[in-house]
Amino acid sequence: MGKKNSSKRGVATALADGAEIPVVGMREPCPCGSGRRYKACHGKQASAALVGASRPFEGMASECDLVAMREIVPSASAKLTLTGEHSDRDVTLVTVLPMAWPALVRTDGTILVGMQVNVGSGDASRDLADALLGALEADPGEPVSIGRVTADSPRLQDLVDPSVPLDVVVHENFDFWVDESMDASEDVRASLERASAYAHPTVRLSSVDSAYWTQMGEKEYVRWVMANPEDDVLNGLARLHVRGEDTLGQGTRCIGMFRTQGVVVPVWELPPGTGADAIDEAVGALDVRLAEAMAETAPLTSEQRRARAGLTTRQVTLR
Repeated sequence: MGKKNSSKRGVATALADGAEIPVVGMREPCPCGSGRRYKACHGKQASAALVGASRPFEGMASECDLVAMREIVPSASAKLTLTGEHSDRDVTLVTVLPMAWPALVRTDGTILVGMQVNVGSGDASRDLADALLGALEADPGEPVSIGRVTADSPRLQDLVDPSVPLDVVVHENFDFWVDESMDASEDVRASLERASAYAHPTVRLSSVDSAYWTQMGEKEYVRWVMANPEDDVLNGLARLHVRGEDTLGQGTRCIGMFRTQGVVVPVWELPPGTGADAIDEAVGALDVRLAEAMAETAPLTSEQRRARAGLTTRQVTLR
């Protein structure tokens, strides 16, 4: 793949004694030795002071899938459709890259841009655009880092056709990092092995947009990223809950939600052994019921308000 760029601008945090903690993938073990994942340890510290856009991918046809790739999907890729002078370049958006690089240029000139980078301005759209612009100018075989991003920096929406939906491909591991054009270093292969070890099984469901089945240990969940206004989602789910229609079938239950990148993500827990195929149709049916419930205009009843309050307080952290 070539040597690392000596001018790499990635950020590392530090321990109290001054020892530097290198940046790694958000789902990899933190190099400090705490036993926690990087995103929950020093990666969290690195991004704690950053303030970004409330909805960085708003206006893009695949806003919710972009949020999913950044926040909840371990390994996935999607081709980008660039506009302007670089429209002929082959660019693929991926969840994470080896060594947590923001972007890299393969020796054949194709570009990979990483979503799950835990450093930068805090505005994911501008950080991605900056990494992409750096990759378009970089030599093949070199990783690319994020530069100084400001409120005037381009957004991803400025470089790609935002009306073109992404074709998200979920992978079982990170073998797609390495192809015949690359001579992966020992560090890259070690990063690949670490990332793969922490990649829980994930499937993008076909019945609706941006809903993902996943298995974590023995438990299974559906996480559904929604761009609808939060009040509409909460009211709709509250109405369905009172009617006993907010589940995905026998033994399933909506256990709560979380907010990320300006959108809401309700979460359902499934009985062990359910699998993605068995739940896909049920999610599609719930989509119809939820749309109808969100369209209702009558004020919530007292029972529905209690259901909404319960959903609001059940903040889950399945990321």
